[in-house]
Amino acid sequence: MKSINNRIALTFFLLLFTSVITSAQEIIKDSVIAPAKKIQSTGKLKIDGVIATVGDYIVLDSDIDKSFLEISTQGGSVNDISRCQMLGKLLEDKLYAHQAIQDSIVVTDSEVKGMMEDRLNYMIEKIGSLEKVVQYYKKDSEEEFRTYFSDILKEGKLSSEMRNKIVEAVEITPEEVRNYFKTIPKADLPTFGVELEVAQIVVTPKISAEDKQKVIDRLNGFKKEIEEGSSFSTKAVLYSQDPGSRSNGGYYKMNRKTPFVKEFKEVAFSLEEGEISAPFETDFGYHIIYVEKIKGQEIELRHILLSPTITETALDEAKEKIILIKKRIEDKEITFAEAARTLSDEKETRANGGALINPQTQDTRFELTKMDPTFYSQVSNLKANQVSVPILDQGEEGKKKFKLITVTNRIDEHTADYAKDYIKIKELALKNKQITAIGKWFNEKIKETYIKIIGEYRDCDFANNWLKK
Repeated sequence: MKSINNRIALTFFLLLFTSVITSAQEIIKDSVIAPAKKIQSTGKLKIDGVIATVGDYIVLDSDIDKSFLEISTQGGSVNDISRCQMLGKLLEDKLYAHQAIQDSIVVTDSEVKGMMEDRLNYMIEKIGSLEKVVQYYKKDSEEEFRTYFSDILKEGKLSSEMRNKIVEAVEITPEEVRNYFKTIPKADLPTFGVELEVAQIVVTPKISAEDKQKVIDRLNGFKKEIEEGSSFSTKAVLYSQDPGSRSNGGYYKMNRKTPFVKEFKEVAFSLEEGEISAPFETDFGYHIIYVEKIKGQEIELRHILLSPTITETALDEAKEKIILIKKRIEDKEITFAEAARTLSDEKETRANGGALINPQTQDTRFELTKMDPTFYSQVSNLKANQVSVPILDQGEEGKKKFKLITVTNRIDEHTADYAKDYIKIKELALKNKQITAIGKWFNEKIKETYIKIIGEYRDCDFANNWLKK
């Protein structure tokens, strides 16, 4: 079990940095990279140059150094990763990207542009200005920087799409989960930390019909201007209140399985290519959608989100209401669960008495050490069934709400139990099966693809059969 867990940990640690490593092949300053490197402990030197070819892609010796440096700058440890392991990871990325093209996986210019804007905004925040970013990467102009960096982002996206395609096809049955659990020696069973089950009651400030109409009128104004020739993308960048898409012009690619709210998906899939929707409401606010492309069951769209202004009066009224709910619960006039079902404004949790679902595991448990820091500060000191003080919460979209939180159950640290921890064991079993599927995929594709490794890297003991021995 320990060897299995180590293999899973290494694989998923490296997967975590896939997009970063792919980018790192170009973005680290040349001045910090030594011109020659030792391979393991042979004492021999390798002058920088092409060390491997996978299909139409190449790997340079300096790419390995850049990958190490990039992981370090992201706060990761490279102490247990050898140069041979890093080369193996780079070879995997190249094979993923190569096969993605063979499988007709398409990464559109719009997607690359969106990723470019996100990355550029991040780099400007870190470095200081666009001019400094261009200078940092030793490019003569913004245009040259964008051209060169777009190729890197596109390759990284192709790689991740191909890997996701393999992993998403893997499913696991309850019987397979049971058999996986049986193979774990009792002494090697994993230990799960302290977990909490949490419920909440939410009260949102009421918005007047007048304020709602102001937002609808503004979106209708945007729609008219766009139909007369204005850029939807520019409007989204300037005015949309959706932090997830604003920087790339409101762009999303989605299919019917994409986890968007029901109202958004219904409108999106009712539109024709090139059509702009009328304003419509979701829990996030009011939207208009423009469908750019329809490809079978997948659509590429842009949207603008606006939320009505919440007045101080509405905020005060919401706070007063949640204080009264807390008092009724503490006076035992009503239970927390009953109050959630009848008085909470959060429809996702209302039917279950306010019980929260962990988005990472899809069960009701939250491991204390893995909680979001803000959430941790709100619940970690609560005793069982104690009701928190009213908390003013402001989501990323800027909407304010008041909430009460209670801990309904506390599960102390314990050794894995099949019945109690089925979901976590299923996740471990699925990861193990995904790794097996990826390994099988590599075995098949390596045989079909032109691959060449030169120099002393041929002495590496790779996890995959890159040398085709």
